[in-house]
Amino acid sequence: MRLVGLRKVFGARGGSTEDVVAVDSVDLEVADGEFFAMLGPSGSGKTTVLRMIAGFEQPTAGSVHLGGRDVTRDAPFDRDVNTVFQDYALFPHMSVVQNVAYGLMVKGVGKPERKARAEEALDAVRLGGFGGRRPGQLSGGQRQRVALARALVNRPRVLLLDEPLGALDLKLREQMQLELKGIQGQVGITFIYVTHDQEEALTMSDRIAVFNEGAVEQIGPPTEIYERPDNAFVAGFVGVSNLLERDGRQFTVRPEKISMIENGKAPTGLHVEEGTIKDVSYAGMITRYLVDLEAGGSLQIVRQNLETSSADAQAKRGRKVKIGWRADQTVAVEGEEEGN
Repeated sequence: MRLVGLRKVFGARGGSTEDVVAVDSVDLEVADGEFFAMLGPSGSGKTTVLRMIAGFEQPTAGSVHLGGRDVTRDAPFDRDVNTVFQDYALFPHMSVVQNVAYGLMVKGVGKPERKARAEEALDAVRLGGFGGRRPGQLSGGQRQRVALARALVNRPRVLLLDEPLGALDLKLREQMQLELKGIQGQVGITFIYVTHDQEEALTMSDRIAVFNEGAVEQIGPPTEIYERPDNAFVAGFVGVSNLLERDGRQFTVRPEKISMIENGKAPTGLHVEEGTIKDVSYAGMITRYLVDLEAGGSLQIVRQNLETSSADAQAKRGRKVKIGWRADQTVAVEGEEEGN
C-alpha cells in the first residue's frame, strides 16, 4: 500500500472562519504482510488517514494505491480492504458464525462455502466452537475477535484497525495485543493499526509512523523510534523521555538509561551530575525517582525493585545523589549529539 502527498482539509467548523488541515502531505509505503502502526495523539490525523485508505473520506489532494492500483476515487466496497472498529458493530440477534459470514452473504457466496469460510476465520482467531453463540454471551475480548474474524473472512489485501482495543480493560488489552500480533503473523495479511497508545504500537508493530498535527514526524521500527527519536516530539510522545539543555544544546535521555550512583565512584565513561531526589513513586516492579539537578532541570529515573521495598524507596526522598549516563544513550534534538 502506498500513500502519495495525501492531504485532507475540512471546512471551517465551530464558528471558526478558517479551514482545518487534518492531514498535510503524507507519504507512506507499507509492505505486503507488514504490521504497520499509525501512532499519535488525538487530532493528529491518523484516523483521517485510515478513513481515506478505507474510502470513507475523499482526500483533498494526493492519492491512495493498493496493490499497485490507484483507488483514490473508488468506493469503499471496491477496495480490497476491511476495517475493524472499536465498537465491534456486531449484530446482536445473529449467531457468531452468522455475524462472521454476513459479508459473504452480501456478496452472494453460497451457504456451504459461507459456513466453511466463517468457521475457518473463527479458527484463525481461536474461537473454533463458538459459532453457535450470540455476541451477548461472549466477553469483550471474544467479541473483538469475532469482529476480527468477520473482517478476515473476505481475505482482504489490507486490514485497517481503528483503535480496536480501546474499549477493553488493561489486562485484556495487553492479552489481545499479543493475540492480534500472533493472528496477523498466521494469516499474513497487511495490518494498518491506528492507536494513541505508544506501548501498544511498540509491542505489536513491525514499523511505526508517528503523527503530529496532520504530518508524519518519523517512520521506523519500534526500536529506532524509541532509541533514536528524530525530535523532541517523538521522544516525548513515545515513552517517557527526559529533555535537558546543556551548553545551549538540547538532548533527551530515557529514564531507564540513567544510573543512580549512591555510593562509591562512578564507572568510567559516564557523564555525571549531582542532584536531590525530590519525589519517589513506588510501582511494584519498578520505582520512579524525580531528581532535581544542581546544574538545572530535573530528570525522571526508573529502577527495578530487585531487592527494594516500598519503605526503602520512600526513604530516599530528599537524599543527595549522583546520577550518570553514557553519551551514546542521549539523543540530540537540536544541534550536535551530547558528547560529555
